[in-house]
Formats: sequence, structure tokens, C-alpha cells
Amino acid sequence: MTITVTTESADGYRHAIRVDETHELFTDMPKTLGGDGSAPEPHDYFDTALGACKALTVTYYARQHDIPLTGVGVEVVHDSSREKEGHYGVSVKLTLRGALTDEQRATLLRIADKCPIHKLMTTTEVKIETRLAEGNFSQ
Repeated sequence: MTITVTTESADGYRHAIRVDETHELFTDMPKTLGGDGSAPEPHDYFDTALGACKALTVTYYARQHDIPLTGVGVEVVHDSSREKEGHYGVSVKLTLRGALTDEQRATLLRIADKCPIHKLMTTTEVKIETRLAEGNFSQ
């Protein structure tokens, strides 16, 4: 999979995001930081990845195990007030719909914390290599 992020205009912060040339999203800086606030900012996508992963993981598990889940709601709230000190807090509230027993609800809550993005954010060592593209791109 390849994700490309490209500037939309030289004087703004808005960027187009393309995922494998299949999906197009946008990002922008919030107005408080000089952007137009026209699209989610990167922290929003980080938090969205977690919420979406939990929803998909719980739904998939319920279907595989014939649990009568009829819908999932995930609310993600972050606290970035200490991010510069190396602390980023995320609170997730999971709403499970359907005629579920207490045991099924507890199981789905446990499964939500096993989603791949949750594990990636909390237990995986991530290495990032950033390099310049080759060529002269001045204009």
C-alpha cells in the first residue's frame, strides 16, 4: 500500500491524501495554527485509525462468533496537553448495540483492545525512515 500526501496550494496548509490511488482524503491545519480548518488534522487521523479499527475488529469478531451485535459506536477523545513531554492520552468509549449478554459485552470490550491499531500504538516498536526524493522539483 502506498499513501501519498500532496500540497494543494503553495500558500495554504491543505493537502490531498491518496491511498493506493483508490481513496482520497484531505488534511489541513486547524485555524488556531494558521490553517483553514477545512479537513481533519493529522492527530484526528491517528485517533480515527484507532476508533475505526476497534469498530471493525468488534464487528468482525461478533460475526465470526454469532454474537447478535447490530451496531457499534466508538467515541475517541485525546488529551495532547502533555504531548511535548512524551505523553499522549486517548480515551475510548465503546457503544455496543444488540441483544447482548453481559458476557458477550465483556468479550467484545476485551476484543476491542486487541485491534491491530491498538496493538501497533501500544506494543509495537515502530521505525520510521524519512528520506528526500531524488530529482530537482523546484517550480
